[in-house]
Amino acid sequence: MNLGSHVTIRNGYLAAAQEAVKLGAKAFQYFPKNPRSLSVKSYDHKDTDKCARFCQEHGLVSIAHTPYMTNLSIEDSEMQQVTISSILNDLDIAEACGSIGLVVHFGKYKGPEPLQGYKLMIDMLNKVLINWEGKCLILIENNAGQGVKMGLMLEELVQIRKLTNYPDKIGYCFDTCHAFASGLWTGDNWTTVMEKGIELGYFTHLKAIHLNDSVYPSSSFRDRHANVGKGYIGENKIKEFLQAPVIRDLPIILETPSSQQYSHRDEIKYVYTLATS
Repeated sequence: MNLGSHVTIRNGYLAAAQEAVKLGAKAFQYFPKNPRSLSVKSYDHKDTDKCARFCQEHGLVSIAHTPYMTNLSIEDSEMQQVTISSILNDLDIAEACGSIGLVVHFGKYKGPEPLQGYKLMIDMLNKVLINWEGKCLILIENNAGQGVKMGLMLEELVQIRKLTNYPDKIGYCFDTCHAFASGLWTGDNWTTVMEKGIELGYFTHLKAIHLNDSVYPSSSFRDRHANVGKGYIGENKIKEFLQAPVIRDLPIILETPSSQQYSHRDEIKYVYTLATS
Protein backbone atom coordinates (compact mmCIF):
# COMPACT_ATOMS: atom_id res chain seq x y z
CA MET A 1 0.00 0.00 0.00
CA ASN A 2 1.35 3.43 -1.02
CA LEU A 3 0.36 5.14 2.22
CA GLY A 4 1.72 8.43 3.56
CA SER A 5 0.84 11.94 4.66
CA HIS A 6 1.16 15.58 3.77
CA VAL A 7 4.66 16.90 4.58
CA THR A 8 6.19 20.36 4.69
CA ILE A 9 8.74 21.72 2.20
CA ARG A 10 10.08 24.09 4.84
CA ASN A 11 13.58 22.63 4.36
CA GLY A 12 13.23 21.92 0.66
CA TYR A 13 11.77 19.27 -1.62
CA LEU A 14 14.43 16.61 -0.96
CA ALA A 15 13.97 17.11 2.80
CA ALA A 16 10.21 16.61 2.36
CA ALA A 17 10.79 13.27 0.65
CA GLN A 18 13.29 12.25 3.34
CA GLU A 19 10.76 13.15 6.04
CA ALA A 20 8.20 10.90 4.37
CA VAL A 21 10.61 7.96 4.60
CA LYS A 22 11.21 8.71 8.29
CA LEU A 23 7.44 8.51 8.83
CA GLY A 24 7.38 5.04 7.31
CA ALA A 25 5.52 6.31 4.25
CA LYS A 26 5.47 5.04 0.68
CA ALA A 27 3.79 8.20 -0.60
CA PHE A 28 3.53 11.86 0.34
CA GLN A 29 1.90 15.14 -0.60
CA TYR A 30 3.33 18.65 -0.43
CA PHE A 31 2.54 22.25 -1.37
CA PRO A 32 5.00 23.29 -4.12
CA LYS A 33 5.06 26.80 -2.63
CA ASN A 34 3.41 28.97 0.02
CA PRO A 35 -0.10 27.49 0.39
CA ARG A 36 -1.55 30.96 1.04
CA SER A 37 -0.21 32.65 -2.09
CA LEU A 38 -0.71 32.41 -5.84
CA SER A 39 2.63 34.07 -6.55
CA VAL A 40 4.93 32.34 -9.03
CA LYS A 41 7.86 30.74 -7.21
CA SER A 42 11.43 30.50 -8.43
CA TYR A 43 12.80 27.19 -7.19
CA ASP A 44 16.10 25.36 -6.82
CA HIS A 45 16.31 22.88 -9.72
CA LYS A 46 19.09 20.96 -7.98
CA ASP A 47 16.79 20.40 -5.02
CA THR A 48 13.89 19.18 -7.19
CA ASP A 49 16.22 16.88 -9.15
CA LYS A 50 17.52 15.37 -5.91
CA CYS A 51 13.95 14.93 -4.70
CA ALA A 52 12.97 13.10 -7.89
CA ARG A 53 16.01 10.80 -7.70
CA PHE A 54 15.45 10.08 -4.00
CA CYS A 55 11.81 9.15 -4.64
CA GLN A 56 12.78 6.85 -7.48
CA GLU A 57 15.47 5.15 -5.38
CA HIS A 58 13.10 4.62 -2.42
CA GLY A 59 9.95 3.72 -4.36
CA LEU A 60 8.17 6.85 -3.14
CA VAL A 61 5.10 8.23 -4.93
CA SER A 62 4.39 11.94 -4.54
CA ILE A 63 1.60 14.34 -5.38
CA ALA A 64 1.52 18.12 -5.07
CA HIS A 65 -1.37 20.35 -4.00
CA THR A 66 -2.26 23.84 -5.24
CA PRO A 67 -2.55 26.74 -2.75
CA TYR A 68 -5.78 27.10 -0.75
CA MET A 69 -7.05 30.09 -2.72
CA THR A 70 -6.84 28.38 -6.13
CA ASN A 71 -10.31 28.51 -7.72
CA LEU A 72 -10.99 27.06 -11.18
CA SER A 73 -14.31 28.93 -11.42
CA ILE A 74 -13.05 32.47 -10.86
CA GLU A 75 -14.77 35.13 -12.99
CA ASP A 76 -12.43 38.13 -12.66
CA SER A 77 -10.15 38.16 -15.72
CA GLU A 78 -7.10 39.44 -13.84
CA MET A 79 -7.44 36.77 -11.16
CA GLN A 80 -7.93 34.17 -13.87
CA GLN A 81 -4.52 34.99 -15.31
CA VAL A 82 -2.91 35.00 -11.86
CA THR A 83 -4.44 31.59 -11.16
CA ILE A 84 -3.39 30.13 -14.52
CA SER A 85 0.20 31.27 -13.98
CA SER A 86 0.16 29.87 -10.45
CA ILE A 87 -1.12 26.44 -11.54
CA LEU A 88 1.44 26.21 -14.35
CA ASN A 89 4.15 27.10 -11.83
CA ASP A 90 2.88 24.35 -9.49
CA LEU A 91 2.82 21.84 -12.36
CA ASP A 92 6.38 22.77 -13.31
CA ILE A 93 7.65 22.21 -9.76
CA ALA A 94 5.67 18.99 -9.35
CA GLU A 95 7.04 17.65 -12.64
CA ALA A 96 10.59 18.52 -11.57
CA CYS A 97 10.06 16.61 -8.30
CA GLY A 98 8.82 13.57 -10.21
CA SER A 99 5.27 13.85 -8.85
CA ILE A 100 2.44 12.06 -10.64
CA GLY A 101 -0.12 14.82 -10.21
CA LEU A 102 -1.16 18.21 -8.88
CA VAL A 103 -4.35 18.27 -6.80
CA VAL A 104 -6.75 21.16 -7.35
CA HIS A 105 -10.20 21.48 -5.81
CA PHE A 106 -13.27 21.45 -8.03
CA GLY A 107 -14.27 25.04 -8.80
CA LYS A 108 -16.49 27.19 -6.59
CA TYR A 109 -18.81 29.80 -8.08
CA LYS A 110 -21.17 32.06 -6.13
CA GLY A 111 -22.90 33.79 -9.02
CA PRO A 112 -26.64 33.64 -9.78
CA GLU A 113 -26.29 31.12 -12.65
CA PRO A 114 -24.63 27.86 -11.49
CA LEU A 115 -23.95 26.69 -15.06
CA GLN A 116 -21.57 29.64 -15.46
CA GLY A 117 -19.35 28.17 -12.75
CA TYR A 118 -18.90 24.97 -14.75
CA LYS A 119 -18.22 26.90 -17.96
CA LEU A 120 -15.58 28.99 -16.21
CA MET A 121 -13.94 25.84 -14.83
CA ILE A 122 -13.74 24.15 -18.24
CA ASP A 123 -12.33 27.32 -19.79
CA MET A 124 -9.74 27.67 -17.02
CA LEU A 125 -8.58 24.06 -17.39
CA ASN A 126 -8.26 24.52 -21.15
CA LYS A 127 -6.19 27.69 -20.72
CA VAL A 128 -3.87 25.94 -18.27
CA LEU A 129 -3.47 22.68 -20.17
CA ILE A 130 -2.95 24.14 -23.64
CA ASN A 131 0.35 25.38 -22.23
CA TRP A 132 1.28 22.19 -20.35
CA GLU A 133 3.30 19.42 -22.01
CA GLY A 134 4.59 17.58 -18.95
CA LYS A 135 3.57 14.17 -17.60
CA CYS A 136 2.23 15.52 -14.31
CA LEU A 137 -1.58 15.43 -14.30
CA ILE A 138 -4.12 17.89 -12.94
CA LEU A 139 -6.01 15.91 -10.26
CA ILE A 140 -9.46 17.36 -9.61
CA GLU A 141 -10.61 16.83 -6.03
CA ASN A 142 -14.24 16.42 -4.96
CA ASN A 143 -15.64 19.19 -2.73
CA ALA A 144 -17.34 18.89 0.67
CA GLY A 145 -20.11 21.36 -0.21
CA GLN A 146 -19.00 24.02 2.24
CA GLY A 147 -20.17 27.37 0.86
CA VAL A 148 -21.01 26.24 -2.67
CA LYS A 149 -22.62 22.96 -3.75
CA MET A 150 -20.32 22.26 -6.71
CA GLY A 151 -18.13 19.22 -7.27
CA LEU A 152 -19.96 16.94 -4.84
CA MET A 153 -21.01 14.17 -7.23
CA LEU A 154 -18.88 11.82 -9.32
CA GLU A 155 -20.97 12.73 -12.38
CA GLU A 156 -19.77 16.34 -12.14
CA LEU A 157 -16.10 15.38 -12.04
CA VAL A 158 -16.45 12.95 -14.93
CA GLN A 159 -18.35 15.45 -17.10
CA ILE A 160 -15.92 18.29 -16.49
CA ARG A 161 -13.01 16.09 -17.55
CA LYS A 162 -14.84 14.93 -20.67
CA LEU A 163 -15.81 18.47 -21.70
CA THR A 164 -12.28 19.87 -21.62
CA ASN A 165 -10.03 19.83 -24.66
CA TYR A 166 -7.37 17.87 -22.76
CA PRO A 167 -9.00 15.01 -20.81
CA ASP A 168 -5.81 12.92 -21.01
CA LYS A 169 -4.04 15.54 -18.88
CA ILE A 170 -6.65 15.28 -16.10
CA GLY A 171 -7.26 12.70 -13.37
CA TYR A 172 -9.03 12.68 -10.00
CA CYS A 173 -8.22 12.78 -6.30
CA PHE A 174 -10.90 11.33 -3.97
CA ASP A 175 -11.16 12.89 -0.51
CA THR A 176 -12.99 10.64 1.98
CA CYS A 177 -13.94 13.46 4.38
CA HIS A 178 -15.28 15.58 1.51
CA ALA A 179 -17.26 12.63 0.12
CA PHE A 180 -18.73 11.99 3.57
CA ALA A 181 -19.48 15.65 4.32
CA SER A 182 -21.19 16.11 0.94
CA GLY A 183 -23.43 13.08 1.45
CA LEU A 184 -21.95 11.22 -1.53
CA TRP A 185 -20.64 8.58 0.88
CA THR A 186 -22.85 8.07 3.94
CA GLY A 187 -20.57 5.47 5.48
CA ASP A 188 -23.10 2.75 4.67
CA ASN A 189 -23.24 2.96 0.88
CA TRP A 190 -19.64 2.43 -0.28
CA THR A 191 -20.62 -0.45 -2.57
CA THR A 192 -23.16 1.80 -4.30
CA VAL A 193 -20.59 4.62 -4.67
CA MET A 194 -18.03 2.18 -6.04
CA GLU A 195 -20.45 0.67 -8.56
CA LYS A 196 -21.51 4.13 -9.74
CA GLY A 197 -17.87 5.21 -10.10
CA ILE A 198 -17.05 2.11 -12.14
CA GLU A 199 -20.09 2.68 -14.37
CA LEU A 200 -19.09 6.31 -14.99
CA GLY A 201 -15.43 5.50 -15.64
CA TYR A 202 -14.40 7.61 -12.65
CA PHE A 203 -12.08 5.03 -11.10
CA THR A 204 -10.24 4.51 -14.38
CA HIS A 205 -8.79 8.00 -13.93
CA LEU A 206 -8.55 8.10 -10.12
CA LYS A 207 -4.89 8.69 -9.27
CA ALA A 208 -4.80 9.56 -5.55
CA ILE A 209 -6.73 9.34 -2.27
CA HIS A 210 -6.96 11.81 0.60
CA LEU A 211 -7.71 9.60 3.59
CA ASN A 212 -9.42 11.70 6.26
CA ASP A 213 -12.09 10.98 8.85
CA SER A 214 -14.72 13.66 9.49
CA VAL A 215 -15.34 15.83 12.55
CA TYR A 216 -18.95 16.30 11.41
CA PRO A 217 -21.72 13.90 10.28
CA SER A 218 -22.48 12.91 6.71
CA SER A 219 -24.32 15.56 4.65
CA SER A 220 -23.15 18.30 7.04
CA PHE A 221 -21.35 20.10 4.16
CA ARG A 222 -18.62 20.96 6.67
CA ASP A 223 -14.99 20.30 5.73
CA ARG A 224 -13.16 19.41 8.92
CA HIS A 225 -10.73 16.50 8.96
CA ALA A 226 -10.38 14.09 11.87
CA ASN A 227 -7.79 11.39 12.45
CA VAL A 228 -8.67 8.07 10.87
CA GLY A 229 -11.08 6.09 13.04
CA LYS A 230 -11.65 9.01 15.38
CA GLY A 231 -14.47 10.80 13.51
CA TYR A 232 -17.98 10.17 12.25
CA ILE A 233 -16.86 7.82 9.46
CA GLY A 234 -15.23 5.51 11.98
CA GLU A 235 -12.83 2.61 11.92
CA ASN A 236 -15.09 -0.03 10.33
CA LYS A 237 -16.17 2.12 7.38
CA ILE A 238 -12.61 3.30 6.73
CA LYS A 239 -11.49 -0.33 6.80
CA GLU A 240 -14.13 -1.26 4.22
CA PHE A 241 -12.96 1.62 2.03
CA LEU A 242 -9.26 0.68 2.32
CA GLN A 243 -9.97 -2.86 1.18
CA ALA A 244 -11.87 -1.78 -1.95
CA PRO A 245 -10.22 -3.06 -5.15
CA VAL A 246 -10.66 0.27 -6.97
CA ILE A 247 -8.14 2.06 -4.74
CA ARG A 248 -5.51 -0.68 -4.68
CA ASP A 249 -2.01 0.59 -5.52
CA LEU A 250 -3.03 4.28 -5.43
CA PRO A 251 -1.13 6.79 -3.25
CA ILE A 252 -3.18 7.27 -0.07
CA ILE A 253 -2.44 10.53 1.73
CA LEU A 254 -3.36 11.51 5.29
CA GLU A 255 -4.32 15.17 5.72
CA THR A 256 -5.11 14.73 9.39
CA PRO A 257 -4.01 16.45 12.63
CA SER A 258 -0.56 15.50 13.89
CA SER A 259 0.93 16.10 17.35
CA GLN A 260 3.67 14.80 19.62
CA GLN A 261 1.07 12.58 21.26
CA TYR A 262 -0.19 11.12 17.96
CA SER A 263 2.04 11.66 14.94
CA HIS A 264 1.54 10.78 11.31
CA ARG A 265 4.05 7.99 11.88
CA ASP A 266 1.67 6.53 14.48
CA GLU A 267 -1.34 7.00 12.22
CA ILE A 268 0.36 5.41 9.21
CA LYS A 269 1.05 2.29 11.30
CA TYR A 270 -2.57 2.25 12.45
CA VAL A 271 -3.95 2.59 8.91
CA TYR A 272 -1.70 -0.25 7.71
CA THR A 273 -3.27 -2.53 10.34
CA LEU A 274 -6.75 -1.53 9.20
CA ALA A 275 -5.96 -2.25 5.59
CA THR A 276 -4.37 -5.64 6.20
CA SER A 277 -6.42 -7.09 9.07
